[in-house]
Amino acid sequence: MIVIPAIDLRQGNCVRLTQGRKDAATVYDGDPVKVAEGFERDGARMIHVVDLDGAFSESNGRNREVLRDLVGAVSIPVQFGGGLRGAKDVEQVISLGVDRVVIGTLAVESPELLAKFVGLFGADHLAVGIDARNGQVMTRGWETEEQMTALTLAQRVAAAGVERIIYTDVSRDGMLTGVNIDQTCLVAETSGLKITASGGVASLNDLELLRAVSHRGVDSVIVGKALYEGRFTLPDAIAICA
Repeated sequence: MIVIPAIDLRQGNCVRLTQGRKDAATVYDGDPVKVAEGFERDGARMIHVVDLDGAFSESNGRNREVLRDLVGAVSIPVQFGGGLRGAKDVEQVISLGVDRVVIGTLAVESPELLAKFVGLFGADHLAVGIDARNGQVMTRGWETEEQMTALTLAQRVAAAGVERIIYTDVSRDGMLTGVNIDQTCLVAETSGLKITASGGVASLNDLELLRAVSHRGVDSVIVGKALYEGRFTLPDAIAICA
C-alpha cells in the first residue's frame, strides 16, 4: 500500500480544513514547495495536491503558480485536483507537469465528459474523486449535496473507463477520527476499481487496518493532518504500509 502525503493550497498557503469547511482552515507554517521537497526526502512516491480555492470556485491564480513551482521542485509524481471543470483546466495542469488529475464535481455534473477525458488523457493520468457524507455525494468544494449515492457514482465512473477512485468520507476529513474502512471497501467492491482511501487517518493503527484490506482493492491512502500535527512521521507510515 502506498502512502500519499497531501498538500492543500489556499491562497498559496499550505492549509488543512476540518470536514472540508472553508471557514475552518488551519494555516501551517512552511512554503508548500519546501513541504513537498521534505515529503520526497522522507520517501514519498507521490504527492497529492488540492487547489481549495479552485474547488470553492474562487480565484486560484496563486495556487497554480505554487503548483508549477512544486512540480518543478520534486522528481516524484504529483496528483492534483480542485476546480478542474473542463478539458482546458485539465490540459493546463498536465502542461505544468502534473502526472495525474483528479476530477470531482465534473464527474457528477457532466458525466458524458468522463469517457471523453479517458480517451484524451489516458486512464493512467485520470482519477475521479468521490467525496461523500453519509453515503451521499458532495460536490463544489463539499458545499453541495447531490441526489446520488457514492456507490451509484462509483458504478458510473467504472462504466466510463476510469481506473481509479479517490474516496473521501467528508465527515471524517481533518477530524483525526479514523478512516471509514467499510464504506471505502464497499466502493472498491461495487466499482471493481483501484481505490485510494482519504479522510480521517489519525494513527499508524489506522494505516495497519487499511493495509489489512488492501486485497479488497484499496491500494493507497492519502495522509494529511496527522502528518502536520505530528501524530506520526511519513517514514513510519511508509514502513507500516510496506
